[in-house]
Amino acid sequence: MRIIGAHSPGLAFALLLALCGTGAAEPAAGPIAYIETPMLAEDVAEHELPPIGQRLPAVPSVVDFTGTAKQLGRHGGDLTMLMARTKDTRILYVYGYARLVGYTRDLDIVPDILERLEVADGQRVFTLHLRPGHRWSDGAPFTSEDFRYWWEDVIRNPELSPFGPPAELLVHDEPPTVDILDPTTVRYRWLRPNPYFLNQLAGAKPDEIYLPAHYLKRFHKRYADPEELAERVERAHQKSWVQLHNRLDNLSEFDNPDLPTLQPWRVATAAPASRFVFVRNPYYHRVDSAGRQLPYIDRIMVDIADSRIIPTKTGAGESDLQARYLRFDNYTFLKQAETRNHYRVRLWRTGIGAQIALFPNLNAADPQWRRLNRDVRFRRALSLGIDREEINQVIYYGLAVPSNNTVLERSPLWRADYRDRWAAHDPAQANALLDEIGLHRDGRNGPRRMPNGEPVQIVVESAGESTEEVDTLELIADGWRKLGIRLFTKPLQLEVLRNRIYAGETVMSIARGLDNAIPTAAMSPGELVPIDQAKYQWPKWGQYFQTMGHSGEPPDLPAAKTLLDLREQWENADDNAERREIWHRILEITADQQFTLGIVNGVPQPVVVRDTLHNVPEAALFNYEPGAHFGLCRPDTFWFESRDGASR
Repeated sequence: MRIIGAHSPGLAFALLLALCGTGAAEPAAGPIAYIETPMLAEDVAEHELPPIGQRLPAVPSVVDFTGTAKQLGRHGGDLTMLMARTKDTRILYVYGYARLVGYTRDLDIVPDILERLEVADGQRVFTLHLRPGHRWSDGAPFTSEDFRYWWEDVIRNPELSPFGPPAELLVHDEPPTVDILDPTTVRYRWLRPNPYFLNQLAGAKPDEIYLPAHYLKRFHKRYADPEELAERVERAHQKSWVQLHNRLDNLSEFDNPDLPTLQPWRVATAAPASRFVFVRNPYYHRVDSAGRQLPYIDRIMVDIADSRIIPTKTGAGESDLQARYLRFDNYTFLKQAETRNHYRVRLWRTGIGAQIALFPNLNAADPQWRRLNRDVRFRRALSLGIDREEINQVIYYGLAVPSNNTVLERSPLWRADYRDRWAAHDPAQANALLDEIGLHRDGRNGPRRMPNGEPVQIVVESAGESTEEVDTLELIADGWRKLGIRLFTKPLQLEVLRNRIYAGETVMSIARGLDNAIPTAAMSPGELVPIDQAKYQWPKWGQYFQTMGHSGEPPDLPAAKTLLDLREQWENADDNAERREIWHRILEITADQQFTLGIVNGVPQPVVVRDTLHNVPEAALFNYEPGAHFGLCRPDTFWFESRDGASR
């Protein structure tokens, strides 16, 4: 049995969840004298809130900055951000990054909301230990009852969950057995290994396997008085108690001010609104080593603006911390206004496999294009015909990395060959491959022709008209023209594009690459395997997997079948050493087969930071999964100080 986060009684644990570096996971030296939060002092004095020692768990998470660039901060201040839609309030749930378990800087998983975790029987049994005395943001106890309610009264209730447990919790279509052992202990058991479970709990938008039972029972027919419940349904203008419960119970949407949370801030504004206010959670489970309860910042103000003007408003100094809706091509403009508007622009690396990638549709409906896209020589030739270094210099000022759509150097699985295979600019070899296929040219510089005599003309479909994509495609078109292949672009609305790809009407599309290009052996290789319809290179194969053969097409390329087999081997592997070898076999096939054509990766993400905002890393990785964007940099440790040293 492996125990994660074990401790000695009475000692607080210092947990590190930040990829950016916020301290080490080690016991505190001794009892901490807690410092009351100024914003809450009046409520404590008037007995509207208990004092800090009674608000914290018996064993809080102590964040130690020793050995990092971060500093102990001070309480206070409002942080303003810009978002484009009301639904963007859910991004604050991502940024807050309080999870049952979370990632360290080395992408290991450690307890966070949990006090400790035991993994046994080859990842078949997971025992979760809660922190005694931990409370929801409204002060109600957070206990195993919240896990029982989610499992028995929501997930196993056919009205609330007609499709049963989330697919992520099924192992070979079998759900777990959930045991409620005592008020602070929950056990999940499967008959087969479940290597996905902890990664899902640590995600940017994780599987939340608990709900605030004390709040939601009043909307559940099993617990609520029928007449009172009917009145609540009518007042909320819902058709049934099921609709009302489903509207109110989503922890990660951050759209219900009455729903208790465990995150550092809770939403205090109901939609619709042009400004959303998030206020500190007075029962948050983390403190710093000096005894200050986190978060340092009192409130986060989210102003809603048109996404097209967010870069302009940011440059005008209207945001204290901004990355969302900023692009690399905004960097020069933002940089020019730094001194005038009292902020700094930092360039963080992104964690996606390719900033831009081309996706030949292996399931294209047109038989000629299906045959051609499935010919590995054609895919390799197209890749060799792209001058990635030219694109890097012209579009990204040499700051990106020419690369296939693969894992990044930050990943322990990275190898240079995965980045470089078939990715050099080699028109001679590309022409030789095209000749070998039989796509002959009209003369030395004429167009190449399909077997039916038509010229080889590739229409690349995209979602919208991003100037970055347009400029990149122009440079790719120049390279392919020299091979005798014409490239045309077709911008579409995203939904239309997806439907065309799924139907096989699209021959080739352009989009970003791997969402998670910094995996460890313990993370799923599913993105590289044909199990998802949303992957543009093999939508019908993914649909076949997701529908268990009821629709789509079964993979019929040997390499694709091998990838599926390797994924199953990964699921059943005994340890991470075996999973690592499987991962490398998958990455080897992916690089050799060129199922997608990556262009560059590591394109910097502009991050605008107010001059007076501290503990935001100078350099970090800006990634959604894993990373939660700002989440792993721990925004609860960011703090304000004005130029004269006073709180902002």
